[in-house]
Amino acid sequence: MTVRSDLTRRLSRPVATPRRQLPEWKKRWFRNSSRQYLARYNRTFAKATKPGMLVLDAGAGRAPYRGFFKHATYESADFKLLQADQTYICDLTDIPVEDGRYDRVLLNQVLEHLPDPASALRELYRVTKPGGELICTVPLFYEEHQKPYDFFRYTQFGLRKLFSDAGFSVQTMEWMEGYFGTVGYQFEGMHRHLPRTVPSGLGRWRAGRARVLLGAARGLGLLLAGLFYRLDQEWKYTRTGYPKNFMIIAGKPR
Repeated sequence: MTVRSDLTRRLSRPVATPRRQLPEWKKRWFRNSSRQYLARYNRTFAKATKPGMLVLDAGAGRAPYRGFFKHATYESADFKLLQADQTYICDLTDIPVEDGRYDRVLLNQVLEHLPDPASALRELYRVTKPGGELICTVPLFYEEHQKPYDFFRYTQFGLRKLFSDAGFSVQTMEWMEGYFGTVGYQFEGMHRHLPRTVPSGLGRWRAGRARVLLGAARGLGLLLAGLFYRLDQEWKYTRTGYPKNFMIIAGKPR
């Protein structure tokens, strides 16, 4: 069954702002630790999902975690901005299913893109069975992406209030990655965003020095990003600093 909402028709054009693609050797060096932890959390959630359970991937995009739920009945919902096959093409504030349909719900890197997150969480609460669980991952520290549909960044306190107000019981809330992952992301950003050229008005000698310093800084950013991403996968340090993302497990009371 496919349902296309008015919102879908209005927003059906591609909107994601593509980032410049890194060469393969840089991709191998970076190995973004957040993506590793994101896959790990969803794999663990899938292992705790019993065979035959009904799962909703809300805001599924290209459905990267579908394969984790082969033992369950997997359905997805999105408004198809990312051109992926969905069970339901709809607004997440109006999912065309009966109350209490799903045992498990995925909400990965979606909440920041919803203009009305409170209404969306109330709707996800409605379609979750009593005793069912939802996993949510959401950024605290991340650059704007999928512009202009990037609306919010969330603290742990804002998330707890949103989920509690929707009726969910927050069972687990933790950093998705450690502070080393956040630092690695900042160095990656330095490598990607520092300018590659200097203005001609600086003069010959100043421009030459600036080019050398920028090249060194960009190279150092690449090196340190890879080091901190790898360190984050060895040691998830959470005593100080702040995460890039939070991970929440929330339940619907029986």
